[in-house]
Amino acid sequence: MKFSFFHAVTCLATTHTCILQNTIALAFSPTIIHQQHSQRSISSRQSETETALKATWSNGQAIQEYQDFLASGKQEIEKKPDGPSVIVISAISNPPINFIAEAIAFMNDKKTDVIMRPGEPLPAELGDQESYPIYVAVPPNELDDFIKTLPKEWEPRREDFVFLSGGPRCGVIEPILKSHGFARDTMTQLLCGSFTTPDTSSGIHRPLDLCCKIGVDAMGETKWAGETAVCGKWAGAVQTRFESHQIRCKVGFYREWRRLMWERASFDAVFNLVGAVRDEPTTIKEVAMYYEPETSDMLWQVTGNLRGMLAVTLPYGFEERLFGFAETFSEQQCELSEEMFPYTFCPPLTGGNKIIEYLNYAKDVNGLIQNTALPRFDNRPSKMRQGNLRADGVV
Repeated sequence: MKFSFFHAVTCLATTHTCILQNTIALAFSPTIIHQQHSQRSISSRQSETETALKATWSNGQAIQEYQDFLASGKQEIEKKPDGPSVIVISAISNPPINFIAEAIAFMNDKKTDVIMRPGEPLPAELGDQESYPIYVAVPPNELDDFIKTLPKEWEPRREDFVFLSGGPRCGVIEPILKSHGFARDTMTQLLCGSFTTPDTSSGIHRPLDLCCKIGVDAMGETKWAGETAVCGKWAGAVQTRFESHQIRCKVGFYREWRRLMWERASFDAVFNLVGAVRDEPTTIKEVAMYYEPETSDMLWQVTGNLRGMLAVTLPYGFEERLFGFAETFSEQQCELSEEMFPYTFCPPLTGGNKIIEYLNYAKDVNGLIQNTALPRFDNRPSKMRQGNLRADGVV
């Protein structure tokens, strides 16, 4: 026992001495620490380079736009009063978007708006004002030519343009506007599709609001779905015009409006696609009531593509809003329009295996969109992960 006790004490003393020596050596040998840290850094870099980049959730343009927004120092939107405006309609045909132009003109109680065609001379003044809104109510397939062929006298008035986006008649026009430098904070853009247009044959003589209440939030405030929205220089004038006719119109900065626009674009694409492939005619409301799982899957694929391709995240609660809004469309039939297809299923709305599968089914089996080239369906599992901002699964 004595020998064992003495041996144990000796071992403890020796261990203590070794630890003390190592501690002193480390304290006075920064080179060793640096070498160990360098080795870890090298191995870390090697593992990083060997890891394939699955996806990215940002891009330079989005970062620059956010920096420009912060640099502007604006906290509130300057709202201009409504007044006489110019409404530009198609010079070639009488497209459905003209009904929206009629609705906008109808909501001017003084009936002082000027309806004109592209290229015609602009009024020098309207209502004693040299600056006034110019609603560009031309179809999306004519918008690019409209911008390219602007007369010289129209060039100084670019900041007064009000572009119409969203819904089955206007579609997604962001790619066109971006190509000409029009997608920015000062440009006025109106999100349509959430109000009816006058139709004397059915007894509707004025525009009606289609947005709906979907409950109350945690703060006790009413939650709305399907609101009309506007941003830019003439946002206040547009809001005044619409709300004077009991149509809710949300005003926000461009970055906020853009998220709402892509939310509406997701609605137009997904709900119509799910209903259009059915054997029997299907309404938007029926899609929301009976085909919720596949519709929800497509919406989540779209949100992943929006984050990955455009660095856009839909506002919280988008599913609740879209399904609640869809239930108000009890009579609108789902359809796939060949003419509007490029402005309904533009990237990133054409991404995702389920969407591609349904589009090909609509073409090959249902005989729809026959003149449209589609990506082929790939049954390999997607690298996108639902509910996560990173493709590698790390929160």
